[in-house]
Amino acid sequence: MGALCLAGAIGASPGVHATEGGGLGIYPDGLENYFVGALPPPGVHFLLYGGAMRYDKLRGNSGQSLLSDFKVDVNVLAPRLVWVTNQTVAGGQLAFHAIAPLLDVKFRANGATFKSSGLGDLTLGAALGYHHSPSLHQVVGLDIYAPTGDYSTKDPSSLGKNYWTFQPVWAITYMQPQGFNADLKLMYDINRRNSDTDTRSGQAIHADYAAGWGFGNGWVAGVGGHVFQQVQDDRGPASAMGKARAVAIGPSIRYANEKGVLVTLKWQKEFNVRNRPEGQQLFVKATIPF
Repeated sequence: MGALCLAGAIGASPGVHATEGGGLGIYPDGLENYFVGALPPPGVHFLLYGGAMRYDKLRGNSGQSLLSDFKVDVNVLAPRLVWVTNQTVAGGQLAFHAIAPLLDVKFRANGATFKSSGLGDLTLGAALGYHHSPSLHQVVGLDIYAPTGDYSTKDPSSLGKNYWTFQPVWAITYMQPQGFNADLKLMYDINRRNSDTDTRSGQAIHADYAAGWGFGNGWVAGVGGHVFQQVQDDRGPASAMGKARAVAIGPSIRYANEKGVLVTLKWQKEFNVRNRPEGQQLFVKATIPF
């Protein structure tokens, strides 16, 4: 993710569980931004992610609103530790990372309200980073989402998903201090079965993107967002009516300096949503060198 760009992200996007019943996937789509495909130098690095996600509609298979009273608010603070080793494998820098998301969730539907706060699902990952030139970088990796967050079939504000997800990731970055910048993080979700609901959410492909212009002083400004498309139907009693999809876009900025400080900020609005909640998200990411 991010400037360090391993694959992966905060471990839970709670509210409505997974894609079961028309919910969100395990990754908070749109989280990543500029520098997503560029690993930092060898060493230990600390990142901090913050976000506010607001959903006010639950869309059905034809784009119709399924509930007249629906609102989900998710606030997240997610520390992330990244270790970039000196070892190379298949020509790439070997790196590992871990993320522990702290979540605050408020869910309201048809007059009923649920609230939860605490640790969500942990993410562990490994990746290989390639530096093809000063401008072009890429990362390939695998993230594993572990069901560590509290979960209950009776609580739609649950902090976890109650199943494992394996997520191959590929990310690429093209960066110019002064000129065009572009980033893409492509992910594929392979979900295991939720034993409490006997449901397995369908596999999905999704991507975060950003494109902007560098002004030569550490600043980049442009647009960013995400695209999500479920490619396999859910299987089980809690299955959604059809495959989930969503597209989002909004402004995105980045600041970086020679000391290794990196801050990105992105706001995005979703549209063309099917079989999942629709809303808007604000994400900030900071890399803190030490």
